[in-house]
Amino acid sequence: MFRRTFWFGTGVAAGVWATTKVNRKLRQLTPESLAATAANKALDAGTRLRERAVGFAVDVRDNMAQREAELDDALGLKAPVDGELPAPRRYTAIENRDIGNIENRSNPTYVDRTTYSYNRNEDH
Repeated sequence: MFRRTFWFGTGVAAGVWATTKVNRKLRQLTPESLAATAANKALDAGTRLRERAVGFAVDVRDNMAQREAELDDALGLKAPVDGELPAPRRYTAIENRDIGNIENRSNPTYVDRTTYSYNRNEDH
């Protein structure tokens, strides 16, 4: 008699356990549950992607600033101090194009090119 009671109890416990597992799996496979799971995974993936993109942008910005400083040092350019604008550049142009004239070669004059318009649509 004790044997029958033991196996009956074991069968009931196994049935309850199996029913619980099946019901839990069925709840996971409902459309609402699947949609919620997909949305959570999409949000997680989006967050990871955003963090990587922000990290990449910060790295690019840092390396760009470092390279710009290296180029400024190599070219002898200095950053403006206290928000000052750099002085306007002057272009050398020889007034007299006589190549044989030694005086013009050694003493070029500077021509201010501020009257030149950079508007490419002006002459159309």
